[in-house]
Amino acid sequence: MNGRTVVVTGVSRGLGLELAKALLAEGYRVVGLGRGESEAFTALGSDYPEQVAYVRADMTDLAGLADVARHIGKAFGPIYGLVNNAGIGMGGVLATMHQADMERVIATNLLGPMTLTKYMMRSMLAKKEGRIINISSIAAQSGFHAMSVYAASKAGLEGFSRALAREAGKYKVTVNCVAPGFVETDMTEGYDEEQVASIRRRAPLGLPTADQVAGAVLYLLSPAAANVTGTVMTVDGGSSA
Repeated sequence: MNGRTVVVTGVSRGLGLELAKALLAEGYRVVGLGRGESEAFTALGSDYPEQVAYVRADMTDLAGLADVARHIGKAFGPIYGLVNNAGIGMGGVLATMHQADMERVIATNLLGPMTLTKYMMRSMLAKKEGRIINISSIAAQSGFHAMSVYAASKAGLEGFSRALAREAGKYKVTVNCVAPGFVETDMTEGYDEEQVASIRRRAPLGLPTADQVAGAVLYLLSPAAANVTGTVMTVDGGSSA
């Protein structure tokens, strides 16, 4: 163990689960957040019994996130890193999208990460050390049909990260985004194969894997990235080039 604790949201499956695995392999203690613990995440405790913990949290319950942060601080001490990975990709043509669905996307992808960061970064500021990494998407910069609300939530997350980087910089806390393209995980297995093939053709290097996205996160957590802040690292195989 390297003695550093990283909080990762949305760890039950998909990219969040792969991020947790990569961090554990590098010696970080991982506190995973999610609405329900999965068998896959629970199994990590067998391989890393001293490094992994789970805390139930709903990113749309904004009022409850203060209690979540308080519990983490008491149970695990100072936090070195926060990876805001939890998100939903609910699509829909804006003119017919239900208001409740729009609000859920914004709450999960933008307001939740902003609120959790507000509380989690306080110990980082006090210690004058910390890394905040927000998982965005290439949709923030590229137009995708029927994804306007999702794109707005991720573009907002990038703007939030850039502005917060200026606030936190004097305390030696960095704030960055990682913007993946389409990543094939267990969460995307239900996608139409023709649609996936079309996406794959747009990426000259091929679609990125979850462990490649995790590599970008590991870099931003590393000493080599101590002077990197306010940036967006795109990992999409060149599809947005």
